[in-house]
Amino acid sequence: MRLLFLGDVVGRSGRKAAIAAIPELRRRYDLDFVVINGENAAGGFGISESILTELLDAGADVVTLGNHAFDQKETLVYIERHDRLIRPVNFPKGTPGRGAGLFKARNDADVLVVNVLGRVFMADMDCPFNAVDAEVEACPLGQGADVILIDFHAETTSEKQAFGHYFDGRASVIVGTHTHAPTADERILPSGTAYMSDAGMCGDYESVLGMQVEEPINRFRTRIPRQRFEPSDGPATVSGLAVEIDDRTGLATRVKAVRLGGVLQSSEPEFWLS
Repeated sequence: MRLLFLGDVVGRSGRKAAIAAIPELRRRYDLDFVVINGENAAGGFGISESILTELLDAGADVVTLGNHAFDQKETLVYIERHDRLIRPVNFPKGTPGRGAGLFKARNDADVLVVNVLGRVFMADMDCPFNAVDAEVEACPLGQGADVILIDFHAETTSEKQAFGHYFDGRASVIVGTHTHAPTADERILPSGTAYMSDAGMCGDYESVLGMQVEEPINRFRTRIPRQRFEPSDGPATVSGLAVEIDDRTGLATRVKAVRLGGVLQSSEPEFWLS
């Protein structure tokens, strides 16, 4: 199975780049399943229903979220209508939407997608380890699901790495989001789980985490907000993770960072291009 995960979509630039890239990447890599994090897609904060529809129409199978999941207040309502929009599973009980879902891939595999928030330097959420344990135990790899992908939306690499080792062998893919900077540690963990601390963003990297540089610099220097953060609108890099998964075991066999366009050095899964 060929799976592609794309990192946080930030603003109009990232949105346009991702929407343009997904159909071409599905064709070029002959992809079975595509997941994209959309939590910064609407002006850098949250996601609107119209943007969600654009991402799904472009060819994303599932859109995940994060700590900005409900920054667009309309999401509290429309999320109940969209099974393919997944918010963090460890939000408080009663939060609209769902934190996990079982989806059918193009190769007919059943893919469990789980979205979860970290706790270090983030909001005081329910334990991400326990929350995902419950989902994986209810739908284990090789029994309830052919493939399991976990989007761990967290701040620190230490929490992400601990999480990766804890679920190694019980998930197909664990990929970090939230920091908007791609890490260079993509690999297959000892028990077969594909791992990357952060997939990076789909956005303009001549920025501060996808935002125009002036206001972040001002706040670091003066501690006084002058205006709201605005997404940077330069050429975007589409960033993510390509994973090949054994159809028999549900574990990863090959993994490679994806970076296309914009200012970052290009990276593609050469094992799918030969």
